[in-house]
Amino acid sequence: MRVAVINVVGLSNSLLGRHMPRLTAFAAKHGLQTHAPEFPALTCSAQASMLTGSSPAAHGIVANGWYDRESAEVRFWKQSNHLVRGEKIWDLLRRELPGFTCAQLFWWYNMHSTADFTITPRPLYPADGRKVFDIHTQPMGLRDELKQELGAFPFTAFWGPGAGLASSAWIAASARWIEERHAPTLSLVYLPHLDYPLQKLGPAAAEIPAELAKIDSLAGDLIDYYESRNIRVLVVSEYGISPVSRPLHLNRLFRQHGWLQLKHELGRETLDCGGSRVFAVADHQIAHVYVNDPELRPAVRKLLENTPGIAELRCPPQTWGSGIASERAGDFIAVAAPDAWFTYYFWDDDALAPDYARTIDIHRKPGYDPCELFLDPQLAFPKLKIARFLLQKKLGLRGLLDVIPLDATLVRGSHGRDAVPPDERPVLLGSAWPVATATDVFHAIVDAVRH
Repeated sequence: MRVAVINVVGLSNSLLGRHMPRLTAFAAKHGLQTHAPEFPALTCSAQASMLTGSSPAAHGIVANGWYDRESAEVRFWKQSNHLVRGEKIWDLLRRELPGFTCAQLFWWYNMHSTADFTITPRPLYPADGRKVFDIHTQPMGLRDELKQELGAFPFTAFWGPGAGLASSAWIAASARWIEERHAPTLSLVYLPHLDYPLQKLGPAAAEIPAELAKIDSLAGDLIDYYESRNIRVLVVSEYGISPVSRPLHLNRLFRQHGWLQLKHELGRETLDCGGSRVFAVADHQIAHVYVNDPELRPAVRKLLENTPGIAELRCPPQTWGSGIASERAGDFIAVAAPDAWFTYYFWDDDALAPDYARTIDIHRKPGYDPCELFLDPQLAFPKLKIARFLLQKKLGLRGLLDVIPLDATLVRGSHGRDAVPPDERPVLLGSAWPVATATDVFHAIVDAVRH
């Protein structure tokens, strides 16, 4: 049977109800299950588990990014599908079902995969230092066709202070476009909209019901479209969003103990991970702590176990055994308390923060930064500053779009923990296949396609 899997990011049972009538009705008709979040409950880890049927111990995706010990570099939001170990769901089904095809639309690790049709965000980086918003597709010819018929992908609505519904709407339109021209057996569609307001405002904010209604309408229309073409629909999420109010700065803590190595560059500080004795790679509510000096491991463990806001400390070999996950993970994984999350901040004086700190720079920062969803409230005229930057860019001049705040207390929602209240667990709508974990979602999708 042909199947569409719609990933409504951040959807949990706590959000369903009167503000999401269409998804609530779909759940009532076709079934609702919640399951334990993957550990860590992060985009890339959860998606890899759903698409391989294995845990991070096997597929190796221990976070949205990690420290590569060989190159001594932190690498976040990489895109090659080769980073995900193990057989993918489309390879399994292609072996079983003659003529099977798969479209993977904006799920992560979506470059150079063996899926038949892929679309993923991928800026161009010309040699003159510019960043040009674009997409990458497979086959490559889809890129020009999509842009001609749907317009440019609204990249600023996909991440940053302007993130919002427009990116999810474009992705939904691309899903229809692929369906009408290629009719894949399995469509994997990513709708990220809820991730933005839930992190910025928190799940209990007064503005959230309006945002729920927006994605409910968009997802509901896409469900109706697929069902009109006799395509079975499953709705999934990777995690729920928990309210938070406490940012934790592990690298500042390690700095106080003299364990960080900092480099002064053009009047600012940067973190030298390879030269540091201990440092943390923060990712929402978990942080991989890398200990380059083995003699410090007992001291690091003791410090973290006694740090307020850290609920748990895990050792990767005990969690995942030996293998790719433990090779990529930190020596310890710190898990935040339910109301806390980890920043990557390592400077003590904001005047010395690296130039990228106040910009959207997901690849250069040694950790995830949800403050990129905000405009700095201390700026008197942030939109005027953005307009000036864009004008400079058009004139071929370089500039720094430094409009992102350094106040981590602005963030009100996060995820990453696997121990969450039942109504904050991720969901699967539309399948009777028993689902207890993210890896079970893989089997539910396979079962739907087989039948």
